[in-house]
Amino acid sequence: MKHILIACLLIVSGITSHAQKKLPVYLDDTKTVEERVEDALARMTLDEKIRVIHAQSKFSSAGVPRLGIPDFWCDDGPHGIRPEVLWDSWRVAGQTNDSCVAFPALTCLAASWNPELAREYGRCIGEEARYRKKDMILGPGMNIYRTPLCGRNFEYLGEDPYLASTMVVPYIQGMQSCGVAACAKHFALNNDEANRKVVNVIVSDRALHEIYLPAFKAAVQKGKVWGMMCAYNWYNNQPLCVNQKLLHDILKGQWGYDGVAITDWGVTTTTDAMVKRGPDMEFGTHTNGLDKSRSNAYNLYYMADPYKEGILSGKYTTKELDNKVRNVLRLFYRTTMSKERAQGFMCNEEHYATAQKIGEEGIVLLQNKRNILPLNTAKAKRILVVGENAIKMMTVGGGSSSLKVQKEVIPIDGLKARLGKYIQIDYARGYVGDTTGYYIGVRTGQDLRDYRTQEELTAEAVEKAKGADYVIFIGGLNKDKHQDNEGYDRKGIALSYNQDDVIEALAKANKNVIVVNISGNAISMPWKDRVSAIVQAWFLGSKAGDALAAVLTGDANPSGKMPFTMPCRLENVGAHALDTYPGTWRADKKNIDEEYKEDIYVGYRWVDHAKIPPLFAFGHGLSYTTFKMSNLRADKTTLTRDGKITFTIHVENTGQRAGAEVVQLYIHDSKSTLERPYKELKGFKKVYLQPGEGRDVSITIDNEALSFYNDKLQQWISEEGEFVALVGNASDNLKHTVKFNLQ
Repeated sequence: MKHILIACLLIVSGITSHAQKKLPVYLDDTKTVEERVEDALARMTLDEKIRVIHAQSKFSSAGVPRLGIPDFWCDDGPHGIRPEVLWDSWRVAGQTNDSCVAFPALTCLAASWNPELAREYGRCIGEEARYRKKDMILGPGMNIYRTPLCGRNFEYLGEDPYLASTMVVPYIQGMQSCGVAACAKHFALNNDEANRKVVNVIVSDRALHEIYLPAFKAAVQKGKVWGMMCAYNWYNNQPLCVNQKLLHDILKGQWGYDGVAITDWGVTTTTDAMVKRGPDMEFGTHTNGLDKSRSNAYNLYYMADPYKEGILSGKYTTKELDNKVRNVLRLFYRTTMSKERAQGFMCNEEHYATAQKIGEEGIVLLQNKRNILPLNTAKAKRILVVGENAIKMMTVGGGSSSLKVQKEVIPIDGLKARLGKYIQIDYARGYVGDTTGYYIGVRTGQDLRDYRTQEELTAEAVEKAKGADYVIFIGGLNKDKHQDNEGYDRKGIALSYNQDDVIEALAKANKNVIVVNISGNAISMPWKDRVSAIVQAWFLGSKAGDALAAVLTGDANPSGKMPFTMPCRLENVGAHALDTYPGTWRADKKNIDEEYKEDIYVGYRWVDHAKIPPLFAFGHGLSYTTFKMSNLRADKTTLTRDGKITFTIHVENTGQRAGAEVVQLYIHDSKSTLERPYKELKGFKKVYLQPGEGRDVSITIDNEALSFYNDKLQQWISEEGEFVALVGNASDNLKHTVKFNLQ
């Protein structure tokens, strides 16, 4: 006993003396991050500085073992945590414990018009990242929806810079509250995919600042994002990963960004450009660490051995290196070296519930003739479901956002779970599209092959449609090449695989046809007037079938609003009306010049400018209840440059169901020295109301909402005069106006 007591005293004494020992500044979390960064930087050797600014594997960079700094691990997002891949390859590693919850695509999140839901989305992704020991998620994506042909639009937040900015900030904050860095992408002007590595964008400074940069600026200045990924494409004849104007003059200069800028995977550049104009971390230039002569080809990266050799030879100083390392260390102290990181959770019920709620709120009811929806389950006896997307898993494929999920509820199973006990759910294939179900080692396990002719498939669907109480066609796009897929653009906006013909045939056979379009992009709808209802359903993730079934049956009242304009035809889009896409190859065949001739007139701005009615407008979305807006007023008639003005409108639920409406505020400048869009979204608020309930909804703006970018002065300005606030529930339904002045 005596010996045990002595041992205990010695242990306690050791602990006490260790606690009293002064920690080095770089390990002392009572010091500021900047103090710790400078102390760690002063202790690092040249080799240690070089090792932290480039990859050591496909998705990791090295830490500094001597100083107790861990390795840093990235993972693709932004809709879920990608499965583990091999050290040096894109192929999955074949683990059995790396499944995840797939959340709806960010286009669906944007369609919810609910910033608080964006915060929950980010937090859930952050918790899943923490469980999987990931330090940075490569997302969110926030490039502007300029053309409906861009294969990656489903990963982005729509056509409007204000909507994208408002939705991306809470997503970033939610994720980073878990101690996981968000990485905003792709900075910037990544608006089409087919030739993304060679496209040189030619765009006015005004369009750049008013349309294409605001979401990134908000991510930096309001979201305080810790990571920024450079785009593949070119701007001002420089690749964006080494672009002086965007990366340094604007991002790190004007915006004061103190986070880390990183390369995308597979960019092409030079060591000299990376040193002088490049980002802080090089994750992907040579994209396979095994195809070079050395055992560790990551040492051949531009900012690895070539950079070190340049410093030792006197070609470069360590000034640029130290600045890069400072940013990297700051990232470490926010993530891997932080003691305040949240607990990780994976595939828990809360995450599934959040995924379903995002899906329900993002689904947009575009058309509902005769109030055919929600389904009358009390009277219906047989429902026919038609279409490949009703039975196809959609979480595998599409590029780097492809996921390996723990579970995925397909649409027909969601309907059967809700209705199958009482109603016969019949199925007809209708068409055959993508039957692969495979992406870099992940398989859905589905066998969707069907060798019947299109005539046989159509005939079966039509025959089954006769006598059905409802026909629900679930089609649209998928994540195959030239659909919604990274690295590819679409060939047009018409539906592939003969879907238009199938829908037309079904409409002739049954008057109660409901079309559910699953996509992240606009489609043409030549059959619009011959079907009863149209639902825009997006890629909805793990709970796709449950979310869709909830909306179709009325268990959830749709409240989504379109985050982009649905044009009648491709030529009604500015980029295509002016024949600017996909650009022109230079004589040397090394680059394509793509001039954004439509300038600031993107989306609904082009609709107003060209006076071309859309198929469905930006901000449009119906409900199963009705709302009335009235009594719009402003709290003052004159706004000063440093003041604010608040607009208030009364919203009442005049229907029989609880539901949500989105109050949208647009601003019109009555007179300006520079041409401006007729109106621009500058505020919105989603309000939930019970039947008969009314509520005042207020939206406050300031001088920033009235400003535009003067490219001659190279600054944002506002001008005195009259403005008009236009309020309603869609960009083409703004019945309430009030005038005010800026002084």
